[in-house]
Amino acid sequence: MTADTAVIDALVGDGPAAWDAAGRIPVDLLRKLGEMGVLAAEVPARFGGPGADGLANGELTAHVGALCSSLRSIMTVQGMAAATVLRFGDREQRRHYLARLTGGDLACVAFSEPGAGSDLSGMSTRLRRTGDGSGDVLVSGEKTWITGAAYADHVLVFGRYGDGLSGAAAMVPAGAPGVLIEPVRDPLGCRAATHCRVVLDDVRVPAGAVLGGGGQPLSLLFTAALSYGRMSVAWGCAGILRACLAAATADARSRQQGGTAIAGHQLVARHLAELYTAERIVTQVCRHAADQWSRGAADAGVAAVLAKQVAATHAARGAATAVQVLASRGFTDSHVVARAYRDAKAMELIEGSTEISQLILARHALDTIVTP
Repeated sequence: MTADTAVIDALVGDGPAAWDAAGRIPVDLLRKLGEMGVLAAEVPARFGGPGADGLANGELTAHVGALCSSLRSIMTVQGMAAATVLRFGDREQRRHYLARLTGGDLACVAFSEPGAGSDLSGMSTRLRRTGDGSGDVLVSGEKTWITGAAYADHVLVFGRYGDGLSGAAAMVPAGAPGVLIEPVRDPLGCRAATHCRVVLDDVRVPAGAVLGGGGQPLSLLFTAALSYGRMSVAWGCAGILRACLAAATADARSRQQGGTAIAGHQLVARHLAELYTAERIVTQVCRHAADQWSRGAADAGVAAVLAKQVAATHAARGAATAVQVLASRGFTDSHVVARAYRDAKAMELIEGSTEISQLILARHALDTIVTP
């Protein structure tokens, strides 16, 4: 992994601040990282990927997250797409799509709708057979806040299937007739990841684009994909905290007030201690979730929710703390802690908001904690 991160560091360089300002990452870089296996590192070697386990992929995600949360966001959605293909695709779909997702093609994952985020019952996107004997499927619906859609070659669309009682996920070419992709203007955080509105107007795809033939329970489809996404976001938050801790400690060592480095002031030292503690806590909860994921544990989904909840809340507080330590030095958009401050807030909203995570964890506690 050391060689990989060194190569990533060289490729990324000092680009993140400029990408954030422009709202774009060079697509050639994304394709290069995809070909290197960085964007979907858990894809097994037999399908062209690096075959990283959950912990190795998590640490790689944290490293990328420390460099640029927008780039890590692309890594998250590419990994979610690959994980969904691995879980629900048939043999030919795995061979076909995973070769592309580790060969330079880019994908986004279309869950959220204007009237349906975490509420699956409100989902209106439909996948239905054409009925003309071709076996083709028509995909119709509107998705919103779809990360990475502006770069995508493939849109992995989740929706209701057939009579609407079950679900399906289909790989839709981003350039297919009937697909409209519109970037959201001026997002608060992760600006260069791009967040888009995606409209699908009776988009025709072959039956082979529907993973596993469709007909899976919607809750199963969502939980599998979201568990990966939540873990990736959590590891990205570990990266945010590491970047903030590095910036804050460097500034506290070098900047003087009252004739001494500000690190010697007790209240500043408290801030540094809190940042360090947050990073250690988040790393440990992420490692636990990665272990549960790799072992296929029964509570892997809950572990992913816990990791995302703990990591996102600590990252948001930690980034604010880092800005406080750096003061005016960290108060411009181009600075790493200013970007972290904006990006970390998004982590409390995506892949299930903080409130949704709390509800899931509360239900799990009620179902599993035995009263003495």
